Amino acid sequence: MVETLIQRNTRKFKAPDFYAGSGNVYFLLPFRFHRLNDRKEVLVNEVGDHLVVPTGTAARIVQRKLRREDEAELYGDLIAGFFIAEQQLPPLIDVLATRYRTKKSFLDQFTSLHLFVITLRCEHTCHYCQVSRVTSNKDEFDMRYEHINKGIDLMLRSPGEYLTMEFQGGEALLAFDKIVYAIERTKPLALEKGKQMTYVICTNLAVLDEDVLAYCQANNVLLSTSLDGPGFIHNQNRRRPGNNSYELTIKGIEMARQWLGPGNLSALMTTTNLSLDHPLAIVDEYFQQGFRSIFLRPISPYGFALKNEKKNKYEIERFITFYKTALQHILNYNRDGEFFREEYATIILKKILTPFPVGYVDLNSPAGSITNAILFNYDGAVYASDESRMLAESGDYTFRLGHLDTHDYEAVFYGEKAQELADVMVNEALPGCSECAFQSYCGADPVHNHATQGSVWGYRPTSTFCQKNMELIRYLIELMDSDPQVKQIFEGWVSQRRAS
Repeated sequence: MVETLIQRNTRKFKAPDFYAGSGNVYFLLPFRFHRLNDRKEVLVNEVGDHLVVPTGTAARIVQRKLRREDEAELYGDLIAGFFIAEQQLPPLIDVLATRYRTKKSFLDQFTSLHLFVITLRCEHTCHYCQVSRVTSNKDEFDMRYEHINKGIDLMLRSPGEYLTMEFQGGEALLAFDKIVYAIERTKPLALEKGKQMTYVICTNLAVLDEDVLAYCQANNVLLSTSLDGPGFIHNQNRRRPGNNSYELTIKGIEMARQWLGPGNLSALMTTTNLSLDHPLAIVDEYFQQGFRSIFLRPISPYGFALKNEKKNKYEIERFITFYKTALQHILNYNRDGEFFREEYATIILKKILTPFPVGYVDLNSPAGSITNAILFNYDGAVYASDESRMLAESGDYTFRLGHLDTHDYEAVFYGEKAQELADVMVNEALPGCSECAFQSYCGADPVHNHATQGSVWGYRPTSTFCQKNMELIRYLIELMDSDPQVKQIFEGWVSQRRAS
């Protein structure tokens, strides 16, 4: 009797066989797989959890050759990760559903990024510029006040509480008076509607002065600029009278940091043919200029960027090689104790390592066009994204949603054009994407498909969007699996802390 009571009250962990049922029957839950290398493959479930296993494991799972008694650890990982279940309907299916809703919760905010092309005027003549640029006729190429007002009205109808108003050009600061007008008009209206606003000006910094910085400081306006690398690269890419774009950019960066603080200025680089030969110098330039992150971006295949093929056109394989070389150099900085991250990798890693959504327009499903971002052009036309207006500047109006003079909120966001695009904005339903292991880490990009392949659906075997993302995602997972230190560094990038 005493012995029976002791057994009943003990709280010791039981051996695995204590929980074992009869037989070797399990049910498959939705998952996909991809070969990492000759030895390993990665399994990815419906919410993006991944498991790196020896090659052939996926086949053994599907063929019901996995035996719990022989591979208890793997079996347990598959059960815990929702790859297989011992009941046809797993008891924790509601947990899986909650996690799926969390991954897609970026849709709750709907369109949060509103781009205002405040002017098309610019004093630079960058050879990779995706839009046309003009230097005169302020009345014709600056956004009219009535269009600014209507754009603000549409922006504030967004259901999201947190909205970003981003001013682009041309060179946006050439129309700084209209930026001030737009912000001052938005502030009381946003307060009335309970919106939390973030204001961003995209600028090359060449015409930055203290009056602009004083206004930005007083109104918490962020600055975003371009820095393509050392002077010999930047000045070749970004032409202007005097050939001093690099010098003005560096001066502007120093001024902006003094007035606004280092956290309120960001920079982007664009990879041209010249850049491909200098990955280490570009990374070093960012680090030496005090940046602790860099965003390695290929050139966008839109609009006027395609007119100069010698400088701007290259095979995507060359960019991938450039990217990997630069990433390894960045990792070396981290191995030396510095915090320095690559932003595109960080976006992907957040999708791989966390259960949370990532609001990056280019890697969302449904696509970020319309659902995350929308653009009001200087002439009042409304486009699905920044890339959409780049196409329009070269005469392709496929992604034009309407006009501020003639279309209201419902017509722009839920109209016939928006519904037509919705058919090709979900990678879960696109041929070649629906069965891809990296589906939950990637996105749909009908604008890129249309621009590069002539079809909004796209054709995955020859898609450069697909080639780039599949290889970079595979490479990041392989790096984490092969080197625990790299995994620790990547986790630090996601959590914004230095790896210990």
